[in-house]
Amino acid sequence: MRDQLRAMRKDPVLLVLWIALVIFAAIWIAPCVFIVFTSLKSVSEVMSSGAFSPPADPLPQNYVSAWDRGGFSRAFFNSALVSVVKVPLGLALSAVAAYALARMRNRYNKGLFLFFLFGTMIPFQVMLAPLFTLVNSFGLIDTYVGLLLPYLAFGVPFQVFILHSFFRAVPKEMSEAALIDGATHFTTFRRIFLPVMVPILAALFIIDFVSTWNEFAMALVIMQDKSMWTLPLGLMSFQGQFSNDYGQLNAAIVITVLPAVIVYLIFQRYFVSGLAAGAVKG
Repeated sequence: MRDQLRAMRKDPVLLVLWIALVIFAAIWIAPCVFIVFTSLKSVSEVMSSGAFSPPADPLPQNYVSAWDRGGFSRAFFNSALVSVVKVPLGLALSAVAAYALARMRNRYNKGLFLFFLFGTMIPFQVMLAPLFTLVNSFGLIDTYVGLLLPYLAFGVPFQVFILHSFFRAVPKEMSEAALIDGATHFTTFRRIFLPVMVPILAALFIIDFVSTWNEFAMALVIMQDKSMWTLPLGLMSFQGQFSNDYGQLNAAIVITVLPAVIVYLIFQRYFVSGLAAGAVKG
């Protein structure tokens, strides 16, 4: 800590960067503090106290009441099931596809990669109407498969684009030596590339899980039965019914966001450790 302070005194640019970092951190943290504090207050205390004042008499039962009144148990299960299936499956498909496009020689590879690249440029919002028509024609409205397939279709191209760049950056000698020794492409992928892919896979897992867990528009179009709603849809319904109960409303927000935060914190550790291991090996 003393060394950092000395460096900041010697380098004014570093001092300015630290000040900017603290300001931006405060801007991001302030809404979180407001939501957590408000979730532990009664309606009367919310009206009488300051926005960022801690609760005088914390009410953790706001979370229990919000969970019961909002019927979040079913919505939580739906979100968990969709995320647990979609995220690992999407990463596996993307990793295999990216490896094939980057390492397996084929005259169609460039065309296929451009096809995936084109998929990253289409905003899914403009596809909601035709997407609903397509899913409805297959009879998949209000089904998990009907939601998982569009999630995979819009998530895989971005992951293939990122992983393709990663595979291309790895020296060819690593894979060519294994292939010469008689290893198959699957063995090369599993034993050579997969161990060094941990950092990028962890980063993509975090991004994909958070985006899948918080996705709203596509779930709203496909999941019309209330029993099939995900957590963002459940939160929308709760906000419409109990918009004046600020304590329970903010408790519902915390319930919705907390799983994504936990997953981020868990995999951030693996992400950092993977980067450190890669740096040592390099």
